[in-house]
Amino acid sequence: MDENAQTATTAATAEAPVARPSGSPPKVLVTKPGLDGHDRGAKVIAIALKEAGMEVVYMGLHQTPEAIVRAAIDEDVDVIGLSILTGGHLPICGRIMELLAAEGVSDIAVTVGGVIPKKDISALEALGVKGVFPGGTRLDDIVAAITALAR
Repeated sequence: MDENAQTATTAATAEAPVARPSGSPPKVLVTKPGLDGHDRGAKVIAIALKEAGMEVVYMGLHQTPEAIVRAAIDEDVDVIGLSILTGGHLPICGRIMELLAAEGVSDIAVTVGGVIPKKDISALEALGVKGVFPGGTRLDDIVAAITALAR
């Protein structure tokens, strides 16, 4: 193998996410997209998922859809959990679904919780969002739904 081919192979290997071993716990990325500065609910969800035996990657506040999708791919997560309180759930979820499709990713489930009016749930589902958790959804129900999606 010539030096250029070896370098290309090494670079491709370094960029590819490492697959997790089978039987490993579900892995969930929890994050706050946009300008919303209130993250208490997202942290409560992250802790509940962790206590349920899941591996949680918490990205924190003010994330862009591009950064969320890149992290989800790089971290090889099963589920993206978005917490949105600002009313931007439709455009943000739409953009994330577009970016996942552009990357050829179909095996990462997207969920969203927060201030989600009931009238928007069907629109989110039409975008491909697999779980919608309006304010007041019980933690046990969220954990059960994310566990089911991660299988």
